[in-house]
Amino acid sequence: MPTLETRTEKLDLRLSRAAKLTLKSAAKAARRSVGDFVLESALSRAEETLPDRQRFGLNAERWEAFQAALDAPPSPVPRLARLLNEPSVIEKGRADKGRV
Repeated sequence: MPTLETRTEKLDLRLSRAAKLTLKSAAKAARRSVGDFVLESALSRAEETLPDRQRFGLNAERWEAFQAALDAPPSPVPRLARLLNEPSVIEKGRADKGRV
């Protein structure tokens, strides 16, 4: 991934000897410098990770549906309500021993 942008920032990181050897081997196989290989790999991973966490576009109809879903009261979940109202395993153990 050649870049025309001047690199002015530095990033240091500590890694194990095994990790360094792995990166060197992979960079050599890709015919890249270790720095270029690591930077390209990290940026590629960042580009995979960030899009769904930064922005998403909706048309007007979908935006209204999204807003309605956010504003709607939560749906009842009977199993969750039952779970929260039952004594826990620890509480049941204490009750069996006469300590509540």
